[in-house]
Amino acid sequence: MGEGTEQMLAAVYLGDGVLAVQEVDLPTVGAQDVLVEISHCGVCGTDLHLVLEHIARPGSVLGHEWAGTIAGLGADVTDWAVGDRVVCGPVRGCGACRPCRSGRPSVCVQRPPVDHLGFRGAFARYVRAEADRLLRVPDTLPLRVAALTEPVAIAIHAVTLSGVTPADRVLITGAGPVGMLILAVLHAQGVHDVVVSEPAAARRVRALEVGAAAVVVPDDLPAAPMGRPVAEPFSVVFECSGHASACERALDQLDFAGTFVFVGTGHHQPRVNHNRVIILELTLIGAYNYDPAGWQPALDLLASGALPVDRLIHADDVTLDGLGDALHRLAAGEIPAKAMVRPVVSPAASATGS
Repeated sequence: MGEGTEQMLAAVYLGDGVLAVQEVDLPTVGAQDVLVEISHCGVCGTDLHLVLEHIARPGSVLGHEWAGTIAGLGADVTDWAVGDRVVCGPVRGCGACRPCRSGRPSVCVQRPPVDHLGFRGAFARYVRAEADRLLRVPDTLPLRVAALTEPVAIAIHAVTLSGVTPADRVLITGAGPVGMLILAVLHAQGVHDVVVSEPAAARRVRALEVGAAAVVVPDDLPAAPMGRPVAEPFSVVFECSGHASACERALDQLDFAGTFVFVGTGHHQPRVNHNRVIILELTLIGAYNYDPAGWQPALDLLASGALPVDRLIHADDVTLDGLGDALHRLAAGEIPAKAMVRPVVSPAASATGS
């Protein structure tokens, strides 16, 4: 299939934090690619950073947490058919470098860097995907839920790296979509003694609904005495907010031999009290992408019904023309769960020709 003149609707980044619905060319589909009609695409924290912090390249189409239906096949694709329901997994590791050999293919040294500025994403009606990266969505799993596969895979990876067990007392700082998914994965794995720290009231309520044993506001977390744990310490902390102050306060909450997992990204770097890390023999870990098994465990977990997806996904779909507003509401904590974009325009926008 080659590039034609047919066009589709997409949310296009114009610059200066502004998105607009425009008609753009359908993606070019190579011999080993497929064309996928998007059902839903989740809004990732990366999308917020790229738009609200004016990082994205003008003219780009973002969105990478998608599920959809195959609408066209490249000439060499034989394992898939038009109408198959799919998600697209990660680029595989090389299998030979040191990270791959140690079971960390998500940081394979041969993997090309993620190009968030140049790729054509799924805040659009169609997207191009490499056929050998596709995973089949079970018939019983709605595509709207299957669009959670990538962030669930990220949550599973963070939990795996932490080594957490049901005997641990856990703190999650930041109850945005990633923090909430980590909470849900922990709960599904039998880890129930989990406290969530979050400034937004709506997200604290949602955390209790997803399974938190308790919720607190960040100011409720105590400062640690020198060289000793706080009165009620945690053995594992997942820092999901990306805020420097949250990182610093969360580190104070760890017990002796505790584990701290950096999950949320941010521009301002926290100050790490290395003396405390030494005296309490703390372990600090970064969680970037996925386990060696990739996305299939996440797809299986979603299909199992073990996750409270109705509390993890925002009830109302976001249309292409409403994406800019949704990004601001997500950043403000007003949307307490994962926002899903459906690649259509609202009736009001259609009526005005937007």
